Amino acid sequence: MKKRSILSICSIASLFVMASAASAEDIENGRRVFRLCVACHTVDSDRNGFGPHLKGVFGRAAGSLPDYRYSEAMKTAGAGGLVWDEATLSEFLSSPKKKVPGTKMSFGGLWTTSEISDLIGYLRANP
Repeated sequence: MKKRSILSICSIASLFVMASAASAEDIENGRRVFRLCVACHTVDSDRNGFGPHLKGVFGRAAGSLPDYRYSEAMKTAGAGGLVWDEATLSEFLSSPKKKVPGTKMSFGGLWTTSEISDLIGYLRANP
């Protein structure tokens, strides 16, 4: 192989590694972001607060915990197929009232995609 080809391959490989590192969640920052949520939610127990617990939220249909009083909008969204995964949580966390109009969640949403990604990483790390 020519020296130039090897250099090009190494440069491309470095870009992939850097892109992967840049998109990786910062779970510690996600824990800090979750402090905004602790007044209403728990992540490490199945105890509901003002909001439903988030333990085991991934793969759960929206509005489906039997021991929590959800808004009709949230129950309808879950009955209509809304299941919490990275994409749906990301949309919801950026604008809860846009994702589920009529939700009783009063939080306006997170502003940056990195905060959202970090928070989702934290939730995933605490199943």
